[in-house]
Amino acid sequence: QVQLVESGGGLVQAGGSLRLSCAASGRTFSRQGMGWFRQAPGKEREFVAAISWSGADTDYADSVKGRFTIFRDNAKNSVDLQMNSLKPEDTAVYYCAARDLWGPVSTVRADYPYWGQGTQVTVSS
Repeated sequence: QVQLVESGGGLVQAGGSLRLSCAASGRTFSRQGMGWFRQAPGKEREFVAAISWSGADTDYADSVKGRFTIFRDNAKNSVDLQMNSLKPEDTAVYYCAARDLWGPVSTVRADYPYWGQGTQVTVSS
């Protein structure tokens, strides 16, 4: 089982950047696909970005394509989300999530059995 801890959230002005990090415990991280999701107040948790266990494949929500980039470092058991050109509508709690072993890139929340506690991102206009 993997445990996930997010960091890097905060308050930023529109047009600014933030980099979120997710630290994973356990020995299986390098064989697990990873994802970032977010949940705004009163809304469902939604997919943001995902990366395969090898890092070769990625996928992004249309709303963040060209602005967000997902990275992973299997040697450090970490996955980051670089967020540029932030907009007020990006305001949400951001969650890191892990798939079971060898799972392909997925945009589906139910495919991720392991979740972090979340980190707040607030973008002011």
